Amino acid sequence: MAHFINRKEDVVIEAIDGLLATSRSPLARLDGYPHIRVVVRSDWDKSKVALVSGGGSGHEPAHAGFVGAGMLTAAVCGDVFASPSVDAVLAGILAVTGPSGCLLIVKNYTGDRLNFGLAAERARAFGLNVSMVIVDDDIALPDLPQARGVAGTLFVHKIAGALAESGADLDTVTAAARRVVAGTKSIGMSLDTCTVPGSPKEDRIPEGMAELGLGIHGEAGVEQVDFSDARSAMAAVAAKLAPTIDDKPHVALINNLGGTSVLEMSVLTHELINSAVGKHISHVVGPAPMMTSLDMRGFSISLYPADKVDLDALGQPVALAAWPGLAAVRPVAIAALPDGLTPITPLPSDHKETREFLINCCNVMIAAEQDLNALDAKSGDGDTGSTLAGAARALIKAVDRLPLSDHTQLYRAIGLELSQTMGGSSGVLLAIFFAAAGDGASSGLPMRDALKAGLARMQEIGGAQVGDRTMVDALAPALDALGESIGAAATAARAGANMTAKLLRAKAGRAAYINAKQLEGHVDPGAEAVARLFEHLAG
Repeated sequence: MAHFINRKEDVVIEAIDGLLATSRSPLARLDGYPHIRVVVRSDWDKSKVALVSGGGSGHEPAHAGFVGAGMLTAAVCGDVFASPSVDAVLAGILAVTGPSGCLLIVKNYTGDRLNFGLAAERARAFGLNVSMVIVDDDIALPDLPQARGVAGTLFVHKIAGALAESGADLDTVTAAARRVVAGTKSIGMSLDTCTVPGSPKEDRIPEGMAELGLGIHGEAGVEQVDFSDARSAMAAVAAKLAPTIDDKPHVALINNLGGTSVLEMSVLTHELINSAVGKHISHVVGPAPMMTSLDMRGFSISLYPADKVDLDALGQPVALAAWPGLAAVRPVAIAALPDGLTPITPLPSDHKETREFLINCCNVMIAAEQDLNALDAKSGDGDTGSTLAGAARALIKAVDRLPLSDHTQLYRAIGLELSQTMGGSSGVLLAIFFAAAGDGASSGLPMRDALKAGLARMQEIGGAQVGDRTMVDALAPALDALGESIGAAATAARAGANMTAKLLRAKAGRAAYINAKQLEGHVDPGAEAVARLFEHLAG
């Protein structure tokens, strides 16, 4: 897999310099490249307790991204997923430790414990007051003699950092850090393993599965579970966390492991709040990438039972872009629609044949979802099938509210329903189509002419004409032939749809932004949807 790097040997050095050049906090690095890579506060005067953390790189923004007033004083960076050397850690300690002493915050991995531990001993031989806490918040493997340190480390950084910034002594800061370590519980889940630069990717997690409890270096988790959706994934995570926490308010740290989209992280946050542990969550940190695992498509949840003092420390502002801040969990506020936008609900009525016809049409769109998405992926963003299927499901759900026995009002009701439930330009255009068809029917036009009036209005507003490579290429000839028979309309729709595969330049829609080579030989998904609908109706 390709990466945006130069040489793998230089990736950590260049990444650190990129951070230093753009940081909002005054930072510097020690002059020890390439073997000693330590980021320090350049405004540090050694008058307070120093906090030093670090470990292997690949977890960005941890650890260097959290160096700044109110959090870390220094971060010691190793190679990707490799502990820094004893000399590197010692350099960091010596650079920032004054009379108030230094606290080392170390994740529970053998290399980190040994290198930070030996560096601490050597620093003490220099006469420095150094203490160390080992973070072991991962609950994934309960039988493991020593639990791993994962994203819950950020709770320690922030709470200990706030205390140190306020002038607390080393014993107080260390005791608070140990208390936070003891109370923090974390577990992660991923749909895929990470890709280490310069190494082959391990394809350990099969399609349709998710791994629960894997480590931040890609280590295998406790089990692989069936994956269906975000709700079931979060339910599995919550089931592991629930037995480990007390019945008191907790802060949840919602961590992106590196390759999960912002949209997905918001969905996972929603599911966490509504999960089995949601009632215990009073505040959240995130969702954000804080302790990542390169490009891992996963997330982790850390829970900590913070009291008021801890909440104050977690909420203390810091000028660090990597720290997302603390937010209280609140009920979702819903405001009324502005005047004029509240929909006028039509008087529902039933008509067996119309109901069956409408549901039948909707089922055609639902069945075509994946095929249409695949077509759209060739010329758009791959969601035409999902958009149409979503609208179809919404119509089926709303069928009992529709005026099925009054086709004039039905057209308008369908247009209104689509304007509310169907996204993208297709939703707007089809809402215009059905609203205008309703206007035409109310003026006495027969069904075919009313639908053609809807098409004319849609073309007027949307701008698409036959030959522009849109659904109009199938819909216009189909409506022209509908006066002859439904079979003739189906034949015309198919011919129009197939013609779009030969049109090398789209003049409307998202495909208008795609080059001709990418469009060649691919039917427009909107036109294909129209053709399939008429073919199904023709039997």
